[in-house]
Amino acid sequence: MSAPAPGGEPRDLSGDELVRVLATLANPHRLRVVATLARERRYVSELARALGISRALLQVHLRKLEAAGLVTARVEVSEDGKAMKFYEVSPFAIELTPETVEAAERTLTPPGDGRGEETKGSQ
Repeated sequence: MSAPAPGGEPRDLSGDELVRVLATLANPHRLRVVATLARERRYVSELARALGISRALLQVHLRKLEAAGLVTARVEVSEDGKAMKFYEVSPFAIELTPETVEAAERTLTPPGDGRGEETKGSQ
């Protein structure tokens, strides 16, 4: 299981990171956002129209995808001077095998300390 490091090179995900990424992708709206952005980057209003959801709901999902490192945003100024926030998919690859799950489990935050339990509110 790997995700891009800041320099673009793949790195292994910790157990907590893997849980966060999988929980984030477990939502059908967020899965559709990633699929749409995989085809081409889009600005928020255009993306909301393409997905048939409100901008407010889309913003909630985009924040979660950004927090999980799955999408990035950049503000650009259009020719008419309007600021537009564009989103695109961050390259990632996750290989799920019994062995990668076992390796991730070794790095999970121990139960009860509150740090590894982000999945409750992420859906």
